[in-house]
Amino acid sequence: MIQIRVTRSVIPNLFTAMNMFCGFLSMLHTSKGDYSYAAWLIIIASLFDALDGIVARLTNSSSKLGVQLDSLSDVVSFGAAPAFLIYSSYLYSYDNIGIIISSLFMIAGGFRLARFNVQLVGFDKSFFYGLPIPLAAITISSLILTFYEPIVGFQENIKIIIIPLLLILSLMMVSKIKYNSVPKISFDSIKHHPYQFMSYLCAAILVVLTTGKAFFYIFVFFILFGIFQHIFNSIMLKK
Repeated sequence: MIQIRVTRSVIPNLFTAMNMFCGFLSMLHTSKGDYSYAAWLIIIASLFDALDGIVARLTNSSSKLGVQLDSLSDVVSFGAAPAFLIYSSYLYSYDNIGIIISSLFMIAGGFRLARFNVQLVGFDKSFFYGLPIPLAAITISSLILTFYEPIVGFQENIKIIIIPLLLILSLMMVSKIKYNSVPKISFDSIKHHPYQFMSYLCAAILVVLTTGKAFFYIFVFFILFGIFQHIFNSIMLKK
């Protein structure tokens, strides 16, 4: 009789698999022209991406396999899926240039994940170098949810920012700009980071009240805040 051994690491890996599954579903919906569904599936994938780490810590079941599987899932859900989404919804009109720009986002995300993996040991987990790929992907998804209309597409005043935005997101992912990590949710972390948690709560309320349309503005603010913080810190170090 064949015996199958089930370890605790299976539990977080199931969440990781759901992350990848949502990324695949997103691409299927993109291929059918269901861009809003595709965008929401990327956001749902990001929730599974957050939960797999939480579950791994709660069950004490982190593993090297889980780390690699998580990165592969992220490339699918936050690299390939949003790149295909923005290409299909707008950049297709630029032919080969559109292919290059959209694929550049995916490649930059893959590089960002690879760099993160090799820095896992011995680095300060209170911040990340470069914009995390899920945040870049959600920015693209929220762009679709906020500004894309099924029949007319993007408005002209929005079209002019799409390519610069993609290039900035790609550059930010491979940059050395520091972005603060989200503290673990606990009474102690809330006590030490009250303003940070208050801002997360306000952002969540805004997203609910606007049915997701506030996502774009929130993430653009987060990206710009990281840039200005980097510039400010650089100036202060020179003094």
